[in-house]
Amino acid sequence: MGTATKITKAERQRVRNQRTASKAVRREQLIEATIDSIAKLGISGTTMNTVTGLAGMSVGIVNFHFKNKENLFEETLRYLAAEHRDLWQKAVQKPGLTVAEKLLAIVDAEFHPQICNRKKLTVWTAFYGEAGYRKSYRNIMTEIDNERWETSRALCEELIKSANLPHANAEVVADTLEGLYDGFCLNILIYPGEFTRENAKARVRSYLATTFPGQFDHPAPCEAQG
Repeated sequence: MGTATKITKAERQRVRNQRTASKAVRREQLIEATIDSIAKLGISGTTMNTVTGLAGMSVGIVNFHFKNKENLFEETLRYLAAEHRDLWQKAVQKPGLTVAEKLLAIVDAEFHPQICNRKKLTVWTAFYGEAGYRKSYRNIMTEIDNERWETSRALCEELIKSANLPHANAEVVADTLEGLYDGFCLNILIYPGEFTRENAKARVRSYLATTFPGQFDHPAPCEAQG
């Protein structure tokens, strides 16, 4: 009779970790396929079949991970929002940055090609414009947007104090920055041949240089041209 091979605790844990990792990978693949489908077909044209077709998986797999299309869409939006948040938080937390450099790090993250590209901007706009998902969009984005706004406001407050600008208002500047991000991203999506990420970053830097004299350098005129 053969001797049974004893499986160690460490080996069992390794197998469990592999299974968990493979589930996470499949889940992310389905979300990425959803992003691709919405970018190509829109919200209304995206179905479980279009997603599984792009992912190369069965409908049963997507149902196992997300139960239904509404859940899949909501998790896709959360995935995009988390990606966005992670990018600007990591940028602003780099050691050795001045207050002004931290604010510019947020600006650069807003227009980073990882999130500010035609495919993902199309998906963001699709969710925002679809009445049925607008509430979910607001619920998911409110916390993240408020977190970024509060970080920007606090940085602006520090700049106002250090530069002795008593008439400047940190909340107004933070509000304006959020509006610039949204507006410029829309321009990048609608007018890709005329407006670029570099244009957007330069124009925001120009606004900050005007608002906080001596704290930011004005970009070269050619940088801000669309």
